[in-house]
Amino acid sequence: MTTHRELTDDQRRGWTVVGTTFITLALVVGTWYCYSVFLVAFLREFGWSRSLVAGAFSVFVLVHGSCSPVIGWLAGRIGPRLVILAGGCVLSLGLLLAAETRAWWHLYLAFGGIAAVGITMAGWIPAVLLVRGWFPTRLGTVVGIASSGIGLGIFAVVPLTQFLIDRVGWRWAFRVLAVLIVGWVIPATAGLVQDAPSLEASGSPSGSRTSRPRLERGTYWTLATAIRDWHFWGLAGVYFTGNFVTQLLLVHQVAYLVDHGVSPLAAAAVGGVVGLASIPGKMGWGAFSDRSGRELAYSLSFACVVASIGVLALVGTASSSWLPYLYAVLIGLGYGGIAPITPAAASDLFGGPAFSTIFATVYTALTLGAASGAWAGGEIFDRTGSYALAFWVALGMSLLSPVLLWIVAPRRANPPPTRH
Repeated sequence: MTTHRELTDDQRRGWTVVGTTFITLALVVGTWYCYSVFLVAFLREFGWSRSLVAGAFSVFVLVHGSCSPVIGWLAGRIGPRLVILAGGCVLSLGLLLAAETRAWWHLYLAFGGIAAVGITMAGWIPAVLLVRGWFPTRLGTVVGIASSGIGLGIFAVVPLTQFLIDRVGWRWAFRVLAVLIVGWVIPATAGLVQDAPSLEASGSPSGSRTSRPRLERGTYWTLATAIRDWHFWGLAGVYFTGNFVTQLLLVHQVAYLVDHGVSPLAAAAVGGVVGLASIPGKMGWGAFSDRSGRELAYSLSFACVVASIGVLALVGTASSSWLPYLYAVLIGLGYGGIAPITPAAASDLFGGPAFSTIFATVYTALTLGAASGAWAGGEIFDRTGSYALAFWVALGMSLLSPVLLWIVAPRRANPPPTRH
């Protein structure tokens, strides 16, 4: 019989894992968003086109997405803790190699390839699986708390990177990031993180008012049955469109602001405000989705994204110094809804023993959307000399994404097929 003392110990271990994951995501995924300031440094030093430099980020995201199913499967077999430990080493290696960039393909290989694999192993997918294991009945809330570390990373790591670039150059900025990653991820994961006991025997529902009932004996979702279900592809559409918008904006925001008279350091500070605003966004939308449903929370968060696009467009026509910061608050709040809501919706629809593989596979749609958005922003600018068309495309995608989630409707039961 489980005692109250045992429950308290389990909760303490679980919250330690969430807190450690918060800081790990701040460093690991914060490195992802640092690319927006490295982009400006590469443009200045090498004179490459924006589509070529943004293409390295697109390759990064595509590699990240293509290896996600394997990482999800591996985390389901050996546990996310070991995967995160290995990922910290791989990511640091990729950053050190990126510091030696002399030609465009060096950047594509080091950052777009090796660092991408490291971030996949140490970042989002194992983090979601880790905290989901400890708190299966509060998934939106705990993922919101853990993922708000990403906001802290954007707030702290992105301006720090710009500061380092200004003081010691972009090569040493990469090296400092590599040291920070390996200096935290390895000892913290080894000493503070534990994999949760298996909670998948009963399907591990997310526990919100939208969660699925416990799986009947002999029925469960597998990857094969999930990809034959239209809900899977509808959810993939949500992942694609939502991340197309946000990555287009977040990757190109510094270059856009600098083009319109904002200093590079101030533009990087705007990126930091985005991260800071995303912290209450991730926590708030995650908890709200547990109580009021994924669809409503996601729709409200993307209303903030729509408003941010309008404000960013105004930056190009007005000289007001506060408009970039208003944009930062709005996109931070809106973007913050994606992290907790989309994995919770996936768990609502496809919770069960194979969730790690199903989630990691549908996650590839997120990376395709992010890669497409980052590349499209650069390509449109190179062809038109302006981001105006890119903003119109982003607006259309930001309206479509919540509509797709209402169609997929994670609040409704999506029973798994009966296994005979």
